[in-house]
Amino acid sequence: MAKRLLLLMGALITCAVLGACAGQNSSCPEGGFNSISVKKYSNFTPGKLWLDNNGRHINAHGAGFLHDNGRYYMFGEHKLGGALGNKALVGVHCYSSDDLYNWKDEGIAFKMSRDPESKVIIGTVLERPKVLYNPKTKKYVMFFHLEFRQGPTKKSLNIDDIRKEKNDYSAANIGFAVADKITGPYKFVGSTRLHANKFPVNASESLKKLVAQNKNFDNISELGNSVKNGTVDDLFAKHFKIGQTCRDFTAFLDDDGKAYIISASEGNGTLYVSELNDDFLGFTGKYTRNLIGGFHEAPAIFKTKGKYYMFSSHCTGWNPNPGRVSVSDNIMGEWRELGNPCRGEGQVESSTYRAAKADTTFRSQSTYVIPVQGKADAFIYFGDRWHPYDAMDGRYIMLPVEWEGDMPVIRWRNSWNLSFFDSKK
Repeated sequence: MAKRLLLLMGALITCAVLGACAGQNSSCPEGGFNSISVKKYSNFTPGKLWLDNNGRHINAHGAGFLHDNGRYYMFGEHKLGGALGNKALVGVHCYSSDDLYNWKDEGIAFKMSRDPESKVIIGTVLERPKVLYNPKTKKYVMFFHLEFRQGPTKKSLNIDDIRKEKNDYSAANIGFAVADKITGPYKFVGSTRLHANKFPVNASESLKKLVAQNKNFDNISELGNSVKNGTVDDLFAKHFKIGQTCRDFTAFLDDDGKAYIISASEGNGTLYVSELNDDFLGFTGKYTRNLIGGFHEAPAIFKTKGKYYMFSSHCTGWNPNPGRVSVSDNIMGEWRELGNPCRGEGQVESSTYRAAKADTTFRSQSTYVIPVQGKADAFIYFGDRWHPYDAMDGRYIMLPVEWEGDMPVIRWRNSWNLSFFDSKK
């Protein structure tokens, strides 16, 4: 009897710590670890294990947030343990909260398909989901960076085949899904590259001439943080007819009702701001190239006092790097980089945690900026601590946005709560 009890306790703890269960599809006991009295949070503790209402680690990586009918909703990549978790085998997980501290598991909002002909077959790469509500269509629209499986086993549903496949980032599509309810289920609509045969509204004459020359750009290739055998303009010309790439991105709804996708394009060398059409399921064709050749990833945008601000990162793969912040007076106008927003000593090394200093954005990468409802000009930086060799165990960094003049900055805090913004009045 004692042995059986110990085994049961071990199973419960495993479910709680790893967070492998997902709503009604869970194979773990109902309620998870400590289900009788799940801990209630009243503070943010960046980088620490963050449990949902079932006592399971919140599993929503590269997350986006939406406030709807009095609640916050979080949408993120549902990861599995180990390196296999870097492939989408489950889908997009949804959580809801009325206070930003405590989150209810709403289940899988968008499920990967088991149809071998589907673009969203299990094992593809699906990253950084974001959701906007469209008041004209009364639909919720989900966006995500989508890459397709390649090779002879690309239609296989066998986990061993999926595990052996190398992630391929050549498709560089943005995907669209829609739902009638914010929690889903979301239905896949399609995916695309960006702006085939279209110039940005701020295109230079030299860029137009380069495309008109119709040169062979086959030797131009992307390296993630540079372009080989050419420039980002050459890469633009290479992709002009087939459409520009879309990788790390965010979605933004402006206060005039217009919506935008802000994306790392041209081998991550240039950031695009692309206007969505009325139903948010495509583009108007109006877009701008920004911070050309700057190699920014992980854009996270917010607006305050008539200006647009954007956190982003350098391009160093899974490894964290110094953060970046940029500003513009017009979302489709000129963007100006301000520098690293991180301040202070950061997280001090301990027996539990490695040091996390300003030169690594406190060991995080930006994914979203959350406007705090009911508090004027209050914003929260939300970032991921990627853990590629145990993807599900990636932790979250939530820090208040502070100001040095007109520059938004973030400082490390081991623990803090929303009263921080009251003290700043």
